Amino acid sequence: MKLIIKNATIVNEGSSFKSDVLIEQGIIKKIASQITVLADKIIDANGLHLIPGIIDDQVHFREPGLTHKADIYTESKAAVAGGITSFMEMPNTKPQTLTQELLEEKFKIGDQKSLANFTFFMGASNTNLEEVLKTDPKNVGAIKIFMGSSTGNMLVNNRNILEKIFEKSKCLIAVHCEDENIIQKNTKKFKDQFGDNIPIELHPKIRSEQACYSSSSFAVGLAKKYNTRLHVFHLSTEKEIQLFNNEIPLSKKRITSEVCIHHLFFNSKDYKKKGTLIKWNPAIKEKSDQEALLQALLDNKIDVIATDHAPHTLKEKNNNYSNAPSGGPLVQHALGVMLKFVKNKKISIEQVVEKMCHNPAICFKIHNRGFIRENYYADLVLVDLQKKYKVNKDNILSKCNWSPFEGETLNGVVTHTIINGNLAYENGLFNESRKGMRLVFER
Repeated sequence: MKLIIKNATIVNEGSSFKSDVLIEQGIIKKIASQITVLADKIIDANGLHLIPGIIDDQVHFREPGLTHKADIYTESKAAVAGGITSFMEMPNTKPQTLTQELLEEKFKIGDQKSLANFTFFMGASNTNLEEVLKTDPKNVGAIKIFMGSSTGNMLVNNRNILEKIFEKSKCLIAVHCEDENIIQKNTKKFKDQFGDNIPIELHPKIRSEQACYSSSSFAVGLAKKYNTRLHVFHLSTEKEIQLFNNEIPLSKKRITSEVCIHHLFFNSKDYKKKGTLIKWNPAIKEKSDQEALLQALLDNKIDVIATDHAPHTLKEKNNNYSNAPSGGPLVQHALGVMLKFVKNKKISIEQVVEKMCHNPAICFKIHNRGFIRENYYADLVLVDLQKKYKVNKDNILSKCNWSPFEGETLNGVVTHTIINGNLAYENGLFNESRKGMRLVFER
């Protein structure tokens, strides 16, 4: 289909400007002030902002094996409605993605079911080094290492194995950093005091600043030792920020970092109202951490904004502290949260686009995505910045049917989401005739 977007305010590469865009055969063919060729469809985007499709570098879509919580179809649909056109999914499914065969099986599910573009990460454990090192850096987003609590045997705490992965991996390594020994010590302390009914407010004391910094500093040290390409997921503390550099261009960084929506939006005072609904690993911490993370984002010490979308059922979440799982659904509302920040002048829309669209593409070296450029894939989102919406159960698309943002009024309504030139979402209606594509990487 030949598609023209007319009169849009394009937000791209640090500037905003009025332009038309011509899309043909899934590719951006032309960007110009006036495009008048014949087209199958014309979208008048007057009053709307056009941004590159968001690339979410950390989601848990729960398939295979945990599909009572979520699946690739339902969560990719929620993502598309939220302006996310590409996602990177984590290996702690059931079975865990610890072999190349299991990894390719997930890619087949993505081909069949995902409405958005996708990649899946190869998981590391203490016992699958040979499989990890087979990972093709051109076709797989990253190797994921849980350097902290995880399900089953995905906690990698064998120093020798970690050294070998960091030394020999040809892939980018993405890490969840929390020191398990510190967490277990803190857990025992409070469990001795409270049993299973530990107050949720103590979650950031259990998964503490010390636990985060000890692990992330260790990972950064290994990366420096072996010159490994390292990406540290979901920073949650002010102290960790000092580990990262803003003095060189992102394209030259060997060590990069990310902050998630929930660590920017919530702080420890919100546990009183939200309880275990905002129980995440790493934990939401103090207001001072929240403010420092935003400032580090603005200062380019933190490179990427992601979601760590990780649904559980409400029944699972509404347990006592010890039995409530960590994680929550975020993909549908991440852009709305950040546009609320824009409205409140905490960040510019150009910076939001940089951190959610451009920088993930740069960090992971994704082929021809993340920017509005001629000859790039037409992954595009139109958003009405003048409109607001209130999050409630009637408009939540994630399979678990709840959100930590329920009751919140967010800014900016996504009107159109275009994926590989396909108008996948238009004013609340989905076109599911075409599925997303597997991401490839220039490595």
